[in-house]
Amino acid sequence: MAHLCGLCLALRSDHGQFARVVTNYDGLIVSVLTEAQAERTPAQRRTAGPCPLRSMRTAPVARGEGARLAAAVSLVLASAKVRDHVADRDGLLARRPVAAAARKVAASWDRAGARTGARLGFDTAVLVDAVDRQTGIELLAGPGTPLLTVTEPTETATAAAFAHTAILAGRPENAEPLAEAGRLFGRLAHLLDAVEDQEADAASGAWNPLTATGTSRAEARRLADDALKGVRLALADAEFTDGRLAHVLLTHELRRSVDRAFATDVCSHRSGGPLTVSGAPSGTVPTGSFGPPPGNPYAPTGPGGPSGPRPPEPPRDRRGLVMGCLVWAGLACTCQMCCGTFEDPWSRQRREGLCSQCDCGDCCDGCDACSNCCDCCSCCDGCDCGCDC
Repeated sequence: MAHLCGLCLALRSDHGQFARVVTNYDGLIVSVLTEAQAERTPAQRRTAGPCPLRSMRTAPVARGEGARLAAAVSLVLASAKVRDHVADRDGLLARRPVAAAARKVAASWDRAGARTGARLGFDTAVLVDAVDRQTGIELLAGPGTPLLTVTEPTETATAAAFAHTAILAGRPENAEPLAEAGRLFGRLAHLLDAVEDQEADAASGAWNPLTATGTSRAEARRLADDALKGVRLALADAEFTDGRLAHVLLTHELRRSVDRAFATDVCSHRSGGPLTVSGAPSGTVPTGSFGPPPGNPYAPTGPGGPSGPRPPEPPRDRRGLVMGCLVWAGLACTCQMCCGTFEDPWSRQRREGLCSQCDCGDCCDGCDACSNCCDCCSCCDGCDCGCDC
């Protein structure tokens, strides 16, 4: 929460109140990695004033170059997403006056992100280039196109952002392993988004990487598991001052996100043996039962529950950028985004408030699914969680 609030406040301080709408969970990883490599100082935290999303309470929040880099990356990628929605004429953006306003906002975010990136020594052009190439790749992709060809631009963008955290923290030797971790993190983000949206995309006629390339769920799962293992190994090659939070987010929580997206309930980075699904034969995945429960930073609420997977909700009409921002402002002012459940301002999916996402659990919870053998991960050193992994 300190890093999430730090990203939000960095956006406000450097780019104005409206820029705070691009605050996102993926972006805060950049702030986490920067702090994990740097020497601990009191200047890394400050006390922020009351906020509706914190029930009008003060809180210590992250500050510094990591939060500012996260803000720059988030702005540039959000700008690209707005331009994509304008090109697709989504919702209100089909109207010329709204589309013109959205393009103006996107252009200002591009310039703002580039200015902040330049001050931090980070060239945001690599992000813009990756997004531009993504559009062309999707237009050319078809049955038989390797899925990794489609995910490559996302991988390149996240690799650049992750690697630059090492430069900001004064750990240039970490740039290479973190670039690899970022590349695989970007692959996972793209894969999970494709898996969770596949059924809704099919219903609406939207483009989906898995459907367009003819990639099976089994192959997508194999790629996701390989990426999980690669992220873990890359993090092990980097030197951290205090890497516990980065480990929890990029090893345990990332694995949980994959398990939820594919509706599995066992350790996905266990060596050997097929993956299983609760209530299904070994190696099978029930159709129409993907999508994580509340709390997954990659996708909206999905089906599933203690009694087994339920059919997904029917696709909902998405709001346009401007209308979604207005709804977001209303939710923020009424504290609905803090506690309880609420409807996502843009996708209309049901989401859980931030209060329900504060407990990330024991960092070695994932070992329970491996019968506490703890050979499923080798990166719990120093977390004092009582296992030998």
